[in-house]
Amino acid sequence: MNTTKITSKFSILTFIGLLLILSSCEKKTDTKEQSLKLWYKQPAKAFLIDDLHRWKDNPEWLKALPLGNGSLGAMVFGDVNKERIQLNEESMWSGSPNDDDNPNAYPAQNTIRQLLFEGKYKEATELTQQTQVCKGEGTGHGKGASVPFGCFQTLGDLWLDFEKESSYENYHRELDLEDAVVRVSYTQEGVQYKREIFVSEPNQIMVVKLTADQPGKISFKSTLTRPEKFTTTSDDNQLIMQGALSDGKGGDGLHYMARLTALNKNGSVTYSNANIIVKNADEVTLLLTASTDYVLEYPNYKGRDYKTITDTNLKKGKQQTYKTLIKAHREDYQSYYKKVSLKLTSKPDTIATDIRLQNFDKSNSDLYLIEKLFQYGRYLLISSSRPGTLPANLQGIWANQIQTPWNGDFHTDINVQMNYWLAETTNLGDMHLPLFDLMESIQQPGAKTAKIHYNADGWVVHPVTNVWGFTSPGEKSDWGMHVGGGAWLTTHIMEHYYFTLDKEFLKETYPLLKGSTQFYLDWLIPDPKTGELISGPSVSPENTFLAPDDSKSRICMAPSHDQQVIWQLFKNFMDASEALEIKDDFLATVFQAQQLLAKPKIGSDGRLMEWNEEFEEIEPGHRHISHLFALHPGYQIDLKKTPELAKAAKKSLDFRIQNGGGYTGWSSAWLINQYARLSDAKNAEKSLNKLISKSVSPNLFGLHPPFQIDANFGATAGITEMLLQSQSGKILILPALPKNWADGEVNGLCTRGGFVIDLKWKNGELTTIRIFSKKGGICKLVYKGNEVSFQTEKEMEYFPVIEKENIM
Repeated sequence: MNTTKITSKFSILTFIGLLLILSSCEKKTDTKEQSLKLWYKQPAKAFLIDDLHRWKDNPEWLKALPLGNGSLGAMVFGDVNKERIQLNEESMWSGSPNDDDNPNAYPAQNTIRQLLFEGKYKEATELTQQTQVCKGEGTGHGKGASVPFGCFQTLGDLWLDFEKESSYENYHRELDLEDAVVRVSYTQEGVQYKREIFVSEPNQIMVVKLTADQPGKISFKSTLTRPEKFTTTSDDNQLIMQGALSDGKGGDGLHYMARLTALNKNGSVTYSNANIIVKNADEVTLLLTASTDYVLEYPNYKGRDYKTITDTNLKKGKQQTYKTLIKAHREDYQSYYKKVSLKLTSKPDTIATDIRLQNFDKSNSDLYLIEKLFQYGRYLLISSSRPGTLPANLQGIWANQIQTPWNGDFHTDINVQMNYWLAETTNLGDMHLPLFDLMESIQQPGAKTAKIHYNADGWVVHPVTNVWGFTSPGEKSDWGMHVGGGAWLTTHIMEHYYFTLDKEFLKETYPLLKGSTQFYLDWLIPDPKTGELISGPSVSPENTFLAPDDSKSRICMAPSHDQQVIWQLFKNFMDASEALEIKDDFLATVFQAQQLLAKPKIGSDGRLMEWNEEFEEIEPGHRHISHLFALHPGYQIDLKKTPELAKAAKKSLDFRIQNGGGYTGWSSAWLINQYARLSDAKNAEKSLNKLISKSVSPNLFGLHPPFQIDANFGATAGITEMLLQSQSGKILILPALPKNWADGEVNGLCTRGGFVIDLKWKNGELTTIRIFSKKGGICKLVYKGNEVSFQTEKEMEYFPVIEKENIM
């Protein structure tokens, strides 16, 4: 039995029967059976494409149901007479590598700084736009598909035309979050038809099974199409769709291929031109594979043998039975999904998901919908970000256009980071790995940008990047001069380490941390008034202020966001060095620099200041809340350790809300997390309810609008923060539990320090905790201000049973 240390503050709390039970090498991942589904009584309507405009503006796409295995994505419409399955492949990017660095940047840098110090913001802004932005067209600002920056694009569509127009009944369409399968069923002309669709990671294939309860009733024509740059032919009992995307320079970029084949039971299958024709079958299974020749390797990014890959995957799929394929898929998917469960209500799910969503604004108390949204975020991350794939982009891997909104790229001023806030806390740490691969890939181009733009060592990235190693500022300085992207990205390295305590991972990624740290050491300069180290010229992402010279400006020195992300980076680097037992002169320099950084300031109105001076905001309800990074996802501001700053942060949040803040999906999601860090359950719940009622589509995709997946991921992360936190070095139990969530249970959540936690509560009061320690060490628990700490051993489970009367 381990010894248990109870702090003096915790004397009123009794932990009875602290049982130490030796478990197997890892915590059991199976949790109580749940059957969460998104389900509907009608299909999303498919249609034939007759022009690009109709392809782009299709609200039915936000009713289709997403599937994915990290590399291959699908949106299933479920239309009865003409099924449409819209397809994506993770690397379907137009564009190509390009030299975007601007040699005019560094020579003008000191002049811009001096203008800002002199209060000449208008002149500084003009010079910044003239000299500091990237060369050329940059992201294309909505035209990325036609410039070298490129754009994430649809792979195309799989069509199943049943050549019927008759009515149907008993329609049901669902996405089963339990096994990542879309099912469609209906009765037509006296026959009950069923479809099952899934995308397998083990077999790298999409599977579509069609059955009927009467023999010989399945007949349809199938083809593959795309809005542009494709040909579809039949060869060797398969359809092949292939082509080359634009490189943004007038030539061919990536090459792609999709292969489709049909396996039938009875009836006939023929391949004619660009079609598969099935007649009078009892059942049919379609198999689809896809790939491009993209490789995440600087500087060429090409070389994958996509033709062989698709051919091999299709042949392997054909050699297996449907039962074998779905079994492998289910076991793989559930090995991640089943690690966590959340139960807020025991009521049966008798209301279709779209109706629940329509009714939510009236009730704001649909706990079943909150459960679904929580697990849906986990489902989407498993489906769009697997080890070895590209990270989830602005739309995960689901996009139905040639010109995807904001190019479907990786925004580093919050969006790609928000995609991964849930990864560690909800037991999906492996899904985090693609983000580190992306960071590694931009280290070399980022080093080039750092040298050319800032004459600095290390590496840098600005507010956007892509699959081609774009690290330059954007083409417009008012948003493109966000210089904190690299620091923010690298916080994820240490988050992964804090949760896993994986020193091998830390050794591998330490150079990334050090390179980013080196850049900011070179970039910072002393404030001529205070001597503090400050960043600039830079921006507080996308927010505008009224400058002392009466100009509207975003360019400034020492925006709070920069100072906070750099502080967090320096802390992370020092923690990493300590963990790896590295102690050298560079570490000492980082320590000194962190002490000299300009710290968060409180304005005369009691709010946390967004800029180094008390500028008037042009848009008080702005969607970005970047100056509160130190509250969340950082933790320079803490409710207990820095109460005055926490109070000022809350005033800033309240002010944003009062002036219309949180009006985008991802912004509302950020508010959930920030209010949770302040233990403000009421406002965290309000922000969650606002997101659900205002920024969620019928298929529960989050909306900016248009669709951005970060709201889904941010909402799941926020719900987790309401139930469990560990950023302070202690595990905070139910820190922001809403009154509406009176009874509940959550299993499998993770904390920093390598702990996995199960919680149960009744009438708003904690009843039991179950703790699994991955690595051992001291576990510190806090509940309602009371603390307990005890020593744990590696790979052990602990069951502190808490008496209700002693925790009131």
